[in-house]
Amino acid sequence: MNKKKHQFFLSFLWIVMLFLACKTSEKKEVYASKDAETWRVDFLDDFDTFNAENWQDQRIWVNNETHCYVPDGEFGTREVSKGSLKLKVVNTGKKSPCDNLDKNGKQHPETQYVAGRIVSKNKKEFIKGKWTARLKLASNGEASMFPAWWLLGAQNNEPPVQEADENICWPITGSGEIDIFEHHGDHQKNHFTVGAIKSLEACDKGDWWSLRKGFDVTLNEYHTYSVEWEGSDLVYRVDDKEIYRNIGQGDKYPEKMFAILNFAKITDAPMKGEWVMEVDWVKHEFKI
Repeated sequence: MNKKKHQFFLSFLWIVMLFLACKTSEKKEVYASKDAETWRVDFLDDFDTFNAENWQDQRIWVNNETHCYVPDGEFGTREVSKGSLKLKVVNTGKKSPCDNLDKNGKQHPETQYVAGRIVSKNKKEFIKGKWTARLKLASNGEASMFPAWWLLGAQNNEPPVQEADENICWPITGSGEIDIFEHHGDHQKNHFTVGAIKSLEACDKGDWWSLRKGFDVTLNEYHTYSVEWEGSDLVYRVDDKEIYRNIGQGDKYPEKMFAILNFAKITDAPMKGEWVMEVDWVKHEFKI
């Protein structure tokens, strides 16, 4: 091959390779766009009002919490205003009886603290997909503070029990738990934890920490917190950026799950005034 033919061949080969590279890039962009379009929203609450078709109060005593969950936003513990939900812990200044029961029927002792907790149980329950909430805290890092955004299996046997199949003890399959956002104020300011609860296949036997990790974020600013079933994994994101992954754990949660938003007080540490978690919206999506 003479020199001119050789140069022509190399130039032609380079053009072909460049063309194929461009086509591959275009193909990837098309696939990415197409994949993004397969997500469909089947539940969205932007909290213009409190919608009883989506949520109900959950009045329950768990985790030795020191407050009493009250109904209908008493003492301002559950308020919807200016396009957002506010869940609060409030110090009433006076101890009063509390009618919250634990799963064994034991009644909560008198307390001066009241709080808000809502669930989508028997309202909006979904299998897998992706759950997201946009929320912020008014303050954080205070002792005893414990706000959370999380999921629980729809056959959970804790109050309110409203369906015949709600007879499975936490955290056995059917009553599994996934925590998307938990802030333990005792530990650190601007810090939250995320992860699944590993079931030890017995009633009330769960491994809280082996599938969990902590992250720093500015908690008094709005962020989106989500969990997505991606193949066999559970993928956690903040502001659409992946921060953590429970590898192989997605298949451990085949059941319908409902959402929980609550602000708890978990120790006897004193507090003044009120604590507030503000939720802009909550949604669930699925892939088609």
